[in-house]
Amino acid sequence: MSETNPALVLQAVKNLAFEHRPVPPLRDAQHDVRVRVEQTGICGSDVHYWQRGRIGDFVLTSPIVLGHESAGTVVEVGTRVKNVKVGDRVAIEPGVPCRRCDYCRSGKYNLCGDTVFAATPPWDGTLQKYYVVAGDYTYPIPDHMSMEDGALVEPVAVAVQICKTADLRGGQTVLVFGCGPIGVLCQAVAKAYGASLVVGVDKSVARGQFARDFAADDVHVVKTPAGDLSEPEVSDPVEAARALGEKIVREHGFGEGADVVLECTRAEPCIQAGVFAAKKGGTFVQAGMGKENVVFPITTACIRALTIKGSIRYQTGCYPEAIKLVASGKVNPRRLITHSFKFEEALKAFEVVRKAEEDTLKVAVQGVQN
Repeated sequence: MSETNPALVLQAVKNLAFEHRPVPPLRDAQHDVRVRVEQTGICGSDVHYWQRGRIGDFVLTSPIVLGHESAGTVVEVGTRVKNVKVGDRVAIEPGVPCRRCDYCRSGKYNLCGDTVFAATPPWDGTLQKYYVVAGDYTYPIPDHMSMEDGALVEPVAVAVQICKTADLRGGQTVLVFGCGPIGVLCQAVAKAYGASLVVGVDKSVARGQFARDFAADDVHVVKTPAGDLSEPEVSDPVEAARALGEKIVREHGFGEGADVVLECTRAEPCIQAGVFAAKKGGTFVQAGMGKENVVFPITTACIRALTIKGSIRYQTGCYPEAIKLVASGKVNPRRLITHSFKFEEALKAFEVVRKAEEDTLKVAVQGVQN
């Protein structure tokens, strides 16, 4: 093992730099493992911390290593670790909860306030040569799964959680706002769960076409930020959103509305349109996080008796299920990777994600090679 641990460190807002840090020891000599990281996907949250230094209550106050979507090879195990051994190829679940609070004990550990989550201040992430994590939060992946697939188990698990939050069942109709990585993965998971109709919504023609090829039955491409509402023109933003929601329902065969709406964009007009597109008694799940406060059509939500839920991270069972979906071929996350960089080129990788050009879906960074 090398004497140093190369890492990509967010030293301050808009200040990313490579550092050679000490190789991290096992914090818990009995239950931790050390993983040599081989692939990492860059998430929008990584870029958000880089550019703004905070997400909600999580504020950058000291340098942290970025990255939390990773897979690698186990190189050291604690004395009581039984689920993995040295040499195993594993997907890393990046959030280890306290295990003792009521949320953890009920299986909803995504709500645990004491979770150690990679690349969430003040905790270091996985964009380093070696990463130490609790052994039971690493999951062996089969030989036919690539390391890219293993790294992207993380966003697949997010999509699994969103669909579970919606209590999505076979035969339901599903409308997904957003054809970025989480949106298209939600579409794929919904199809795997037996949804009868899955329609994506996006303003990008290229992303819309990818979504059709990837999993969606159809995609509604919005031609302007407020929707294709030129006939007739609607000036009030909420009424424009209503018109967009009603147009999607009408044009894509949703009848009285979608059984399930999954909002993955965080855009206020999409949140509003999703409420107007939902069927009476339907379910609306908010997964995209943007502005902390938006105008929400609460009267419509009440009149339609909608179930409104929020979704965050993943809880008990999501990671194993995500691996099964990928291993079975029902979800193929590596298809999302549009750009791949060597570890030494990670700064370029972050710039590509920051620019968010239309041809960019998922950017991956290889592990340290030496």
